[in-house]
Amino acid sequence: MDELRDESGAPRPVAAALLELIDQLGEDELRARQDLAEVDIRTMGITFTVYSDGQNIDRAWPFDIIPRVIDGQEWDHISLGLQQRLVALNRFIDDLYNDQQIIADGVFPADLLEASVNFRPECRGIRPKFGAWAHISGSDLVRDATGQMYVLEDNLRVPSGVSYVIENRGVTKRAFAELFEQQRIRPIDGYTDALNQLLTSLAPDGCDDPQLAVLTPGIFNSAYFEHSFLAERMGAELVEGADLVVPDDDCVYMKTISGLERVDVIYRRIDDLFLDPEAFREDSMLGVPGLMRAWRAGNVSLANAPGAGVADDKVVYAWVPDIIRYYLDEEPMVPNVPTYRTMYDDERKYVIDNIGDLVVKPANESGGYGILIGNRASKQELADAVEAINADPRNWVAQPILSLSTVPTLVEEGIEPRHVDLRPFVLTGEYSYVTPGGLTRVALPKGSLVVNSSQGGGSKDTWIVDGRYYQSQYQQFDDHGRSQTQADGQRQSQQQGTA
Repeated sequence: MDELRDESGAPRPVAAALLELIDQLGEDELRARQDLAEVDIRTMGITFTVYSDGQNIDRAWPFDIIPRVIDGQEWDHISLGLQQRLVALNRFIDDLYNDQQIIADGVFPADLLEASVNFRPECRGIRPKFGAWAHISGSDLVRDATGQMYVLEDNLRVPSGVSYVIENRGVTKRAFAELFEQQRIRPIDGYTDALNQLLTSLAPDGCDDPQLAVLTPGIFNSAYFEHSFLAERMGAELVEGADLVVPDDDCVYMKTISGLERVDVIYRRIDDLFLDPEAFREDSMLGVPGLMRAWRAGNVSLANAPGAGVADDKVVYAWVPDIIRYYLDEEPMVPNVPTYRTMYDDERKYVIDNIGDLVVKPANESGGYGILIGNRASKQELADAVEAINADPRNWVAQPILSLSTVPTLVEEGIEPRHVDLRPFVLTGEYSYVTPGGLTRVALPKGSLVVNSSQGGGSKDTWIVDGRYYQSQYQQFDDHGRSQTQADGQRQSQQQGTA
């Protein structure tokens, strides 16, 4: 399915203005605008890091100038579905670290939790503010040949990519300024205000002006550009583990030339096991000794909370529809891709018998690594996959090979369809916020289904067109980062002359 043109080749209504302009410009002018966009990217230093042969190679962010366009009415439904999903997942995580009622009621298997590599016993008994553990998440979406959108996976630990969403929009605005004048394309630059508001709301009780910090592993991390970008946009401190200290009072302090300064909220971009050598890996040089003590004492808030990754597991993913029904008594608004769990004998047998027609995934890998696409694998690769499944059935799932939707893309051969996915970013706390659109990742090699930038993928700007905002039981922030209730209250005050 092509998302911008129908079966006859005619523009879909939501993409008509874009495709009309592209036809008017012609390929030469489009390539000229692509070249200018790439100059913009290099000039602004928008990069990502590829690890190759033991070297860290910074590369310019791969970007395609032709945006992806999604109808606003469809997006309203997807946005609510993502909020629904994250509310349920946060209740699930909180339950696992406390009462474990979902296990007692037989909805989620105890042995699945016992075998989880991302369950952190050190987090038992903790109840974060608002009951939120995964404050910042990136849920990957795909569309199949029928047009149905699915959640492909949940990223709840340290999801990356939102800085590129914002930067892609800036580049595209310059490339297609005329279209932004003619259409209502929903803005995305309110994300950092919404993130700042979320982090501020997480401050320990009694802290009216919290000090925010973004904790990074350092300049050699593949997402360092994003860490520095978000810290700058929010006015937060960008710190490494060595910049922080936790003394005997179980509070977190930042080392400055004027002495120690209290830190109240940390947006951490370091994996759990490296966060605190007192609690996790003793050999970690990235974390802060005593950080877990301070968090448990309630003297600092951590986003995302340690342990949130227990729900960021491709096997746990198969239970998310049941998790939504259990905690919310609702049907999922955005479905999962059908998933076979090889930990069960009958499902494992089906996977092994049909492995050439399935995508096989390890439970806890990321970045597209470890995935086997059955109809593109050799006989030896298929045999190796069967052996791995039989050796560790809990560590694998399988899904049908979806015919992913495509979007026209400017490549060396001309404008051709390329497969895409989408990563919207969801903020969850006192309120919920979903980016209007997200990071569209595109598989640049012809016929490829692998969209990850580390494996040759690129990106596109994502336009949500029509400008309507939807309000319901899951509150959203507006494009200035305010909740709908706050925005309404401010408008009323202004009307009364009291704001």
